[in-house]
Amino acid sequence: HPIMLFLDDMQWADSTDIDVIHTILSDTMGSSCMFFVGTYRDNEVQVDHDIFDLIERLEISNVRTTKVNLAGLDQEDLNTMISDALCLYPRICKSLSDILFQKTKGNPFFVLEFMQSLKSHGLLQYNIHQKRWVWNEDIIRAEDITDNVLHLLSSKMNGLSGDVQTLLKVMACFGSSTNESVIGYLSESVEYAGVRNGLEGALSDGFIVKDEEGSLQFVHDKVREAAYNLIPDSDKKQLHYNLGKVLHSICERDDSDDTIFLIASQINRGKDQILRDEELSIAFTKLNMKAGEKALDGCDHKTAYSYLGAALSLLPEDHWENHY
Repeated sequence: HPIMLFLDDMQWADSTDIDVIHTILSDTMGSSCMFFVGTYRDNEVQVDHDIFDLIERLEISNVRTTKVNLAGLDQEDLNTMISDALCLYPRICKSLSDILFQKTKGNPFFVLEFMQSLKSHGLLQYNIHQKRWVWNEDIIRAEDITDNVLHLLSSKMNGLSGDVQTLLKVMACFGSSTNESVIGYLSESVEYAGVRNGLEGALSDGFIVKDEEGSLQFVHDKVREAAYNLIPDSDKKQLHYNLGKVLHSICERDDSDDTIFLIASQINRGKDQILRDEELSIAFTKLNMKAGEKALDGCDHKTAYSYLGAALSLLPEDHWENHY
């Protein structure tokens, strides 16, 4: 039976991921029924990224490849989209769509956020008497509304409740996605008791989505970036460390092993604090050793090397005598 595999955001893939993809696609015995689609952001990769090596190796292996460059909407298509969204003829909303194109370069997600910003500022309104959306392009051009989508998102997030902001900050520390069970673990603590309520708010506000398996994901990487920017740079390392410690204390008590990589990666951000306490050093050394061994069991040698290296760096100077 034919199989289609789609992998998004391949700019974050490491060499191990790339090797697995190449092995599958270059397998002449079993890959004839495989259709693979991979996407990456060309502005987030350097010329030496592994993804370009993958493309070259696939071509050498005679695997047929097709490259598609997906750009933003052009002015005509954007005008069509705005026309459909506002239920107006394209010629009527062309002035607005031209402004949006100048601000967003046709990126659909940025267009949506910018239009929501216009509406929240009262610059895009529905007129009951005219029974249509109205705006004044001169005022919109004159208004000091930034075209930086990160600023738009951050401004929106700053108006959210404390629980929702905390949830977004926590999820941003974990990356682009995490499991709902992790939020459940955190909600058992006094410090993060409100994240469960925050989750409901973040879902209803459309910042994150949840699938059937309980995986939580930001709707766009710019949303995650904006949420992470809510944390002052001076506090980021401490927040990562605190999250790791809280999860470690809860999951260790429940004998849960499914979050070990997440916990270890968060705790390792606080290496300076760990080294001041020998008891913590030994406990988190064992945690990293366990994570490294689990990575080895999964044949992920690069990840294993990272965790085992962290374990070695956390050992006290007298470990040969007292913690052999």
